[in-house]
Amino acid sequence: MLTLIGNEWLKLRTTRGLWILLAVQLTLITVGAAGPLSNMPLDQAATAIGAVAHVGLTSLVALILGISAVAGEYRHKTITDTYLGTPRRGRVVAAKLTATTLVGAGLGVAGAAVSLAVTWVWLTAAGHTMPWSEPELWRTAAGGVVWNAAFAAIGVGVGALVRNLAVAVAASLAWLALVEGIVGQVAGRDVTRYLPFSAGTAVGRLPASIADGLPQSGAAALLAGYAVLFAAAAVVFSTRRDVA
Repeated sequence: MLTLIGNEWLKLRTTRGLWILLAVQLTLITVGAAGPLSNMPLDQAATAIGAVAHVGLTSLVALILGISAVAGEYRHKTITDTYLGTPRRGRVVAAKLTATTLVGAGLGVAGAAVSLAVTWVWLTAAGHTMPWSEPELWRTAAGGVVWNAAFAAIGVGVGALVRNLAVAVAASLAWLALVEGIVGQVAGRDVTRYLPFSAGTAVGRLPASIADGLPQSGAAALLAGYAVLFAAAAVVFSTRRDVA
């Protein structure tokens, strides 16, 4: 199994997709952090926390990475060789899930480091101090890492289920951008806070989720449950469907 995980890590790091997504993520975090730092009082810890919270929002990048790890192989027709090398498809999906989740967590760590660095430099240049001792700052940064890891795992499941890269990415983004909002308008916040993106906002401690969202630990457990559900479905469908 370790060999399979190593193979999946090799696939991820030797393709341009991972590094392009990492560059996109870090750029979005830097630009996003500039928003609260430009428009909110710099002497309040909430400003720094709001800047760091952008780590979680860029979990969409980790989601796309997870989808690409599976659906990308179907698109480029390399999945046949992968399954010929390891006929037990469940092990392949498990290896992809493990490697991609770890890389997703790595994206979160890199994003957290950049957001903290940008915030610190900005505050220092303006003559203010970074609220390093504020627990909420670290809860937000850690939540962003967890959110990235969970969405990477969910992406693997979505990619294995849908298999068409463009359709999988479009459907996932449509769900996050539109469907959850529509459900919220119809069913209310009591329902939507249990949906994936809303749970992610609670894990990442986005200000809008703190008042009426799930507790961070509960939201993290819910996201983990979604990841397990999608992973299990991916294993079942991958072993029962033809490659073509």
